[in-house]
Amino acid sequence: MNEDYYTLTSYLHNTTITYPMEDYLEMIYRTKDTPITITSLSKNLNIKKSSCSKMISKLKNLGLINTNNGCITLTENGLKKSTHLYHRHQVLELFLKDLNKEEFKLEQVEKLEHFIDDVTLKNIESLIQSNNQSKQEQE
Repeated sequence: MNEDYYTLTSYLHNTTITYPMEDYLEMIYRTKDTPITITSLSKNLNIKKSSCSKMISKLKNLGLINTNNGCITLTENGLKKSTHLYHRHQVLELFLKDLNKEEFKLEQVEKLEHFIDDVTLKNIESLIQSNNQSKQEQE
C-alpha cells in the first residue's frame, strides 16, 4: 500500500487558507486601487453580502486584511499572498489561452488555479517563455 496517497478531501483539509479565501484575496488585490467594501467585493465575486462579511472576518482573523470605516485593505502578509495568487492566475490564463486558442474558458483557470503548486507553476512559466522564444525565432 502506498502511504503517500491521500484522497483529494485529505489534501483540501490540509491547508490554512481555503480556496474560497484565495478567491477573495485575489479579487481584493485586483481592485486594490479603488476603495473596497463588502458591498463592492460581494458584487465582484457574485456572492451574498452576508457570505462576504463572514469571509472578511475570517481573513481579518488570519491577519491578511484590515478593515477601517468599511474599507477593506490588504495587510503586508495579505499583499504578499494575493500578489502570488494573482500571478498564478495570470500564468494559467496565458497558458490555457495559448493551449486552447478560441476554446479558452476562464472557468478552467478558476478551477485549476487552486490545485497548481509552485513548482508546476514555475515550470508552466518556463514553458510559456520557451514557446514565446521559439515563436519569435520562427518569425
